[in-house]
Amino acid sequence: MKTFYIETFGCQMNAHDSEKVIGTLLAQGYQQVPTPDQAELVFYNTCSIRDKAEQKVFHRLDQFKRDGKGKTFAVLGCVAQQEGEKIFEKAPHVSMVCGSASYNQLPQMLVQLEAGNRRVTGLSLDTDETFETPMTRRDNPHRAYITIIEGCDKKCAYCVVPFTRGPERSRTSASVIAEAQQLSAMGYSEIQLLGQNVNSYQDPSPAGWDFAKLLDEVGRVEGIRRVRFTTSHPRDFVKPIIDAIDTNPYLCNHVHLPVQSGSTRMLEAMQRLYTREEYMQRIAWIKAARRSIAITTDIIVGFPGETEAQFNETLSLVREADFDDAYTFRYSVRDGTPAVRLKDHVPEEVAAERLTRLIEEVRDNVRRKNLARVGEAHEVLVERPAKRGGLMLGRTRNNHLVLLDLAEASIGEYHQVQLTGTTGSTFTGRALMPQLAVL
Repeated sequence: MKTFYIETFGCQMNAHDSEKVIGTLLAQGYQQVPTPDQAELVFYNTCSIRDKAEQKVFHRLDQFKRDGKGKTFAVLGCVAQQEGEKIFEKAPHVSMVCGSASYNQLPQMLVQLEAGNRRVTGLSLDTDETFETPMTRRDNPHRAYITIIEGCDKKCAYCVVPFTRGPERSRTSASVIAEAQQLSAMGYSEIQLLGQNVNSYQDPSPAGWDFAKLLDEVGRVEGIRRVRFTTSHPRDFVKPIIDAIDTNPYLCNHVHLPVQSGSTRMLEAMQRLYTREEYMQRIAWIKAARRSIAITTDIIVGFPGETEAQFNETLSLVREADFDDAYTFRYSVRDGTPAVRLKDHVPEEVAAERLTRLIEEVRDNVRRKNLARVGEAHEVLVERPAKRGGLMLGRTRNNHLVLLDLAEASIGEYHQVQLTGTTGSTFTGRALMPQLAVL
């Protein structure tokens, strides 16, 4: 039996790509093993969204190499696409380099490896295909990912995704619904729809569904209790998405809507395709919904040219939007992006100080909002053991984490829970009643 090991770094898209890669390998007669030592073929699925990602990749490849006699190494994902055949020069023990837009070619590439070819590549971005496989191996027994759109056409000034994942290409609505029905039949009750810009989805079939229609229809698949989606782009975030969440109780009441900056001038420099006012209009739609919808975001500080006044606009937007949480980052240069040509760089110490202030602002707001939630009752899906105290970790429909004193056998169950306290970001809770029946 041919054996393989795969290690994944990066976002949920990468994690789900690895699930599909694993399914493809299993269908080709390979057996997955838990450590690289046991494997003949070692895959490293990479991400280049953050600074120094390439150095981390080559450091990890060097670690693999130490006991790599007789093994074959393959680099997948964004760093593979970005670095291309240079990987063979920097890490001569690597035999395959494959970007995510070429994963459909994996069976043929495996044949080349087995034939002794030691420089196998899949690096073309010229594709209108999506990576669908009926052999996807699911790592979570309760929540399943479905990629509905791949690639990105937005070309934000700081981002490498258009250069590593190719153009936007959507799956047909029929194939998405069929996969959701299959997952329901397999016992999954929660589905998360994925895409670099998930709400940019446009059905290529004659049905012509937009994202709001697809979201609503997935939420109507029998047996599916929760539907989530990530990540949305504000330019393509339309009110019918909120209308769908408002009217379909199976759609989770949580929206992740990256803003990146509170300054219209900075948004223009970032090539984000919307203004502060347009973003806040979308926040107003969410807050006007009949259901209480949690809002999270991404924010970058220290983008070239950012002034103190423009950073203060970001702080004021955080207060005005009243986010439930925010993922905050300091700008880092990514080779190949338009921002590389910008000259007015913010000094590192200034960007670091701004990031500290932003984190404090976000934490204060999250703590205030979460303290006000103590005492509320929520439906919680128990997901896994917590890292401390013998407790279980669950998640509410609005994506808040809750620590529960339940047995490990409760994993996968839905419980009605009262929130009893908060650490600022995570809640403690107690189950109010036994397991809730799956609808």
